[in-house]
Amino acid sequence: MNQSKRSDPFSSGEGGERLSLLELNALVRRSLEQCLPDEYWIQAELSDVRSNTTGHCYLEFVQKDPRSNSLIAKARGMIWNTIYRLLKPYFEETTGQPFTSGIKVLVKVTVQFHELYGYSLTVLDIDPAYTLGDMARRRREILLQLEEEGVLTLNKELEMPQLPQRIAVISSATAAGYGDFCHQLQHNPGGFFFYTELFPALMQGNQVEESVLAALDRVNARIDDFDVVVIIRGGGATSDLSGFDTYLLAAACAQFPLPIITGIGHERDDTVLDSVAHTRVKTPTAAAELLIHRVAEVADRLEDLSVRIRQGAYTLLERERRRLDTLQARIPNLVQRKLTEARFALLTARKDLSQATMALLSRQRHRLELLQQRIADASPDKLLSRGYSITLKDGKAVTDASSLKSGDRLVTWFSKGKAQSVVEQSRLIGTDKRNKSH
Repeated sequence: MNQSKRSDPFSSGEGGERLSLLELNALVRRSLEQCLPDEYWIQAELSDVRSNTTGHCYLEFVQKDPRSNSLIAKARGMIWNTIYRLLKPYFEETTGQPFTSGIKVLVKVTVQFHELYGYSLTVLDIDPAYTLGDMARRRREILLQLEEEGVLTLNKELEMPQLPQRIAVISSATAAGYGDFCHQLQHNPGGFFFYTELFPALMQGNQVEESVLAALDRVNARIDDFDVVVIIRGGGATSDLSGFDTYLLAAACAQFPLPIITGIGHERDDTVLDSVAHTRVKTPTAAAELLIHRVAEVADRLEDLSVRIRQGAYTLLERERRRLDTLQARIPNLVQRKLTEARFALLTARKDLSQATMALLSRQRHRLELLQQRIADASPDKLLSRGYSITLKDGKAVTDASSLKSGDRLVTWFSKGKAQSVVEQSRLIGTDKRNKSH
């Protein structure tokens, strides 16, 4: 093969050498190896992360336009199994984020070109700090958005019930943390009663947000049945915490009408969910201890109040007993004084009654004397002694001569004695004669 022609493999025309696709790809590979022999740190977003039975990891790096979110660059990548089995746990333990699609990474790569598989980037190392920074930025953005909407601290501002004994638990039914939580409540040293009801949800994987939101909706439908909501996870890899760093879940929890306690089993960083919840604890057991402590505090206050009430009642009863003793000692003197006062009042009343009676009798005696005089003045005997007479017919006084008729028998009373007569002739005498007869 002519070397001059070989130096210009892309020349055209009849005199140009024709290359096979393999030859061309081999030329491209050699050219890239010569032009890009070093290792490079690149920033990109992971897409389509897959691992196979051999332990190798195949993935795709993408870059999106920050304004339109459309793809502007893409490259195939791979991580050999010897590196992947070290790199993946290191990254996930450091960031608390799964090594999966959708996260932004800073990786060290070499540029490779294979005649059969084409262009790719081979990952040699990763810087978790870059991903942590991006995750922290996303968390800050979510928290800032919630603050601008005025809902960031709404759940924290709710008043924790004094006796949070009716508990809605959002957790996986098979999670060891859920069992620890229930065991801690049921065997609390104070013997306090707690009612718990599980609202099952997926606590790891891509469906955390959707599953927990659905559980919150079920709790909200029975809001009057519960005092608090506890979201617990416990156990599991810290790489599964990304599901608790979403806006929708944070907004729902921030605005939930019951206080939310989170214990999703990590100590290093707070998730967005932790930041908006009423109270954040490290583990499910710590969540149970928080509730027990709350009830124990109220029980202690009630016991203190009970002691104070008993002491107050005893003091009051003792004071009243002494007062009764004092009153009892004063009763004989009081009775004697009251009897003396009553006796004196009775004597005074008797004297007053006697005087009143004498005055009344005197007045009545004078009244009787006046009546007696009037009766005496009106007595027929006194009238008769003055020269008057009384004529009776059938025992009744005759006052009208016209009422008499011949034959009537009359009795006439005088001052001394009486006379009987018979009417011989009844005749009305004139007025002057009648007056004259008088």
